Amino acid sequence: MPDFATTDLAFAIGHHLLIFALAAVLAFEIGAIRPGMSGRDVRRVGRVDAWYGILAALILIVGFARAVYAAKGWDYYSHNHFFWAKIGCFAIVGLLSIWPTVAVIRWRRTLAGDPGFAPGDAAIRTVRRFLWLEVFFFALIPAFAAAMARGYGMTT
Repeated sequence: MPDFATTDLAFAIGHHLLIFALAAVLAFEIGAIRPGMSGRDVRRVGRVDAWYGILAALILIVGFARAVYAAKGWDYYSHNHFFWAKIGCFAIVGLLSIWPTVAVIRWRRTLAGDPGFAPGDAAIRTVRRFLWLEVFFFALIPAFAAAMARGYGMTT
């Protein structure tokens, strides 16, 4: 059985790698969802978008496991405003991701019935707005994490 420090390190590495992978998926979607998308682009975005949900779920599992079983312990995190701000931003990012995911699913279904389908520019602009809002709130997460890790935001 590994010692506490090794367990904490493993959870931290896993958590950070998953977060970077989620950021990569978000960056990919911003780059791929653009005017002039082809059917191939729509299918590719759909496959990658599936990873978005998987990664988000894994981040929650590993993050909460880290908070409970490693790091500073649940008592530290549960009494920290920056922890809850970080969780709140993650939830907002998750909620904002629903619109692009639903749009991509709709586009893929339409493409299945009409191989010449391409999303309209207005729909693409709307999805891109949601993606950029996700980026904004996603960018707050490491700021809150850094403050939290240094003891800011603690309540008693």
